[in-house]
Amino acid sequence: MIVERSMHPDWLSNAYLVGDEPGGRGVLIDSGGPSEPLLDAIERHELTVEHLLLTHHHHDHVAENAAYKERLGVEILAHPLEAERLLDVDRAIEPGEILEIGGLRIDGILTPGHTAGMLSFRVSDREVFTGDTLFKGSVGGVRAPGSTTFEDLKASIMDVLMKLPAETTVRPGHTDPTTIGAEWEENAFVRVWRGLDPEGSDRCTVGEEAGTLVLFAPDYDGGHKAWVRWEDSGRDDIVPGSAVTRAADS
Repeated sequence: MIVERSMHPDWLSNAYLVGDEPGGRGVLIDSGGPSEPLLDAIERHELTVEHLLLTHHHHDHVAENAAYKERLGVEILAHPLEAERLLDVDRAIEPGEILEIGGLRIDGILTPGHTAGMLSFRVSDREVFTGDTLFKGSVGGVRAPGSTTFEDLKASIMDVLMKLPAETTVRPGHTDPTTIGAEWEENAFVRVWRGLDPEGSDRCTVGEEAGTLVLFAPDYDGGHKAWVRWEDSGRDDIVPGSAVTRAADS
């Protein structure tokens, strides 16, 4: 299998090219990274590419859609809920729908939370492209446009992605690859959800909202992600660490 990645220098968002073999068939997954490196890779590997699959609708994952449409005439596919938010999707793809592209077998797994129609694309049972659901050492937030709930995100990770074989390669929507096994053992959020590490109890505020800082963990961009439990509702959220003020710091 061929896997090539292009990453945006500012957003750190990834676009991927996946091919079955040199001279064979391929597919694009997300378009947030610069298009030229992947267009060059398509030529270098002599691949036929007719599809662009989108994990979700956020701009940093669809920015180069037009470049692939113009150069390759690709058919752009996304979950129906994501397709509603984009003007250039050609066809909706339902969770569980199988795409056979050359020697590649691709199925879209519904992993809501960061967005309602987030799809993680599993390729030939070896690689999973997780969009903004699961990162190396971190997880997606649930306050972005189109997000659902903390409970959805947790279920998508613990009940869906973490059930995949440990050796499955994870190709996230931002920065570096990892494996399911590595995240099961090392991801700070997963470790708390597994009961291996305790929840925190520090008081904090996010804007005007007061809560408990359950977890403050490194994020993919060198910053932090925060798991906060709101004082007024008891509801949980995952927010950027930069938005959090610890009570002791105020």
